[in-house]
Amino acid sequence: MKWKKLGHIFDPTTWNDGIDRPWMKTHSQCTHSLILDDVVRIYFSCRPENDKNGFAKSYTTFLDLDKNDLTKIIRVSDKPVMPLGGLGAFDEFAVYPSCNIKHENKILFYYAGWTRCQSVPFNTSIGLAISEDNGETFNRIGSGPILSADVFEPFVLSGPKVRKFDNKWYMFYLAGTKWINYNGKPEIVYKNRLAVSDDGINWRRHNKNIIPDILDENECQAGPDVFYKDGLYHMYFVYREGLDFRNVPGRGYKIGYATSNDLFNWDRKDADGGISYSDSGWDSTMHHYPHVFELDGNYYMTFNGNDFGKYGFGLAKLEKNEF
Repeated sequence: MKWKKLGHIFDPTTWNDGIDRPWMKTHSQCTHSLILDDVVRIYFSCRPENDKNGFAKSYTTFLDLDKNDLTKIIRVSDKPVMPLGGLGAFDEFAVYPSCNIKHENKILFYYAGWTRCQSVPFNTSIGLAISEDNGETFNRIGSGPILSADVFEPFVLSGPKVRKFDNKWYMFYLAGTKWINYNGKPEIVYKNRLAVSDDGINWRRHNKNIIPDILDENECQAGPDVFYKDGLYHMYFVYREGLDFRNVPGRGYKIGYATSNDLFNWDRKDADGGISYSDSGWDSTMHHYPHVFELDGNYYMTFNGNDFGKYGFGLAKLEKNEF
């Protein structure tokens, strides 16, 4: 595997097209693509400036890339695709995009909602919204999540990536396994998980970690994105150390890679993933939330860089189309 980086495509901290977007001052996290007739639409999560108490919010919006030159931005939306949830809702403070999928002339949008807590900083659950206007706006199917904490997955659920294989729906996501009180601050540990559905709304959870740890039991895994090619399922995801990962070099998110014959059992092969940090610049200390899509027989990856995507996302193209 070898990915050629095509560039740093979008940086919300420097973007200026003359439109004031107070809700988009930093970050373009959790990118995901929608292939349209003339453009490739990239959805992402962005943030306004923190409020007076230092708290952040996140909104989902999109930009359109030229289908003939994916390094060229045609348009950045001037509004979020949907508002944040209402008072007390699971998505009151953030709507993180994770994936969309076309189904019966509609576009289904799976996302993570964020709410604030007291003993720990946050909790997240997975929601679903639907678009009937080509992905410009989305409406929730209801005010609650479609997947949230239960007896076997008691903490955060986030990062849903949904794919359809053989007319069955598969959701790859992260689930929190425990909170750790570290130096007086709670830190969450989470692992990649799998759920299956017949309709995209009601899900049966596998209730098992699907990617083995290579660091230690506190390794965190996130953003599993799966596609099928040449008789194998391929997963790109990210992983990091459970503790001291924010400011200690080498302990932040890196891109991992795994393959499977059946979607349930995965062989981890990080060294074969074919993408790593740059020597300097916007993605020299972190890679976050890779997303792979196919266009005209070529495979592309969008991914976030340093500081959890604060400075936007980049694009890479698979040079070697043999897995």
